[in-house]
Amino acid sequence: MELGLKGRTALVTGASKGIGRGIAAALAAEGARVAVSSRSRDGIDAAAAQLGARAYVHDNADLDAAASLVEQVESDLGPLDVLVTNTGGPPGGADPLGFSRDQWRDAHRELVLSPLALIERALPGMRERGFGRILSVSSSAAREPIPTLMLSSSHRPGLLAAFKTLAWEVARDGVTLNTLLPGRVATDRIAQTHGSLEAAEEAAREQIPAGRLGRVEELAAVAVFLCSGPASYVTGTAVLVDGGLTRGL
Repeated sequence: MELGLKGRTALVTGASKGIGRGIAAALAAEGARVAVSSRSRDGIDAAAAQLGARAYVHDNADLDAAASLVEQVESDLGPLDVLVTNTGGPPGGADPLGFSRDQWRDAHRELVLSPLALIERALPGMRERGFGRILSVSSSAAREPIPTLMLSSSHRPGLLAAFKTLAWEVARDGVTLNTLLPGRVATDRIAQTHGSLEAAEEAAREQIPAGRLGRVEELAAVAVFLCSGPASYVTGTAVLVDGGLTRGL
């Protein structure tokens, strides 16, 4: 299938490793001009060198820097066609009420305000040009709360509602907004939450219908389709990629 991404300009945040890096690699493989960002200069430079992408240092928590990031990418690579907002997850904990007010504020800033700050800058140009793909990398916790991830489970549904609202507003302008809901994927984060990747794989064999962890490449394949030309009639939706783990409708 021709995805129509060749020559398009794409920005993927949080792309020095894991799912963000995998999506950036898949977009680059389709011929897109890819910009990648992360807080770590060393990490994002290394990723960009391997991907053939352009590296930018950006802290998702710095809301005031969002506009300048988009402006710099567009100055270097051309008008932004694809925006993938990928943010790290806030800390977990066994006690749902054991988080400080600062942790609640940080989670809201990172999971809700940060993506919206980038969208505020990128969306007007997309509407004017009649094409845009905005994708949020979220979590299955947005659909079905995970007990140990109170902060994530509480804030991610809010961004889903924002995307649904914006999708309704801009659909006639050729811009789509969708959300990817990963389940348990073989990344550093899941290795940390389970103690090791081996422990996570063992739990997956028992708990996930597919009997294994997901692979970054599997997430990236869905992401790239949602960012493509043929996905023009898919908007305002959230796609689970979790091996069947989520039980709710």
